[in-house]
Amino acid sequence: MTESTASVRTAMPDHSAPSVEPTGDPWHAFGYIVSGVLVYGLLGWAADRWLGTSWLVVAGVLLGAAMGIYMTWARFNKPYSDRHDGAGTD
Repeated sequence: MTESTASVRTAMPDHSAPSVEPTGDPWHAFGYIVSGVLVYGLLGWAADRWLGTSWLVVAGVLLGAAMGIYMTWARFNKPYSDRHDGAGTD
């Protein structure tokens, strides 16, 4: 390797080292939880209207919140190696 190539090589960032920055977007988590509450709450409301009950909307909202939290956990609780498939390595 020539001297100019070596100096350029050392100036380039090392992408093989794991990043210490957060890898998840908080808006994704917010979107999962809110969309779960809205979708399952709407399904519970529709089931309440259809069946003539008054408790399914509450069950739908709680189920939607639980599913949104689970989806957030499942997405962001992966090991670093699973989130990045080796892009940037030589």
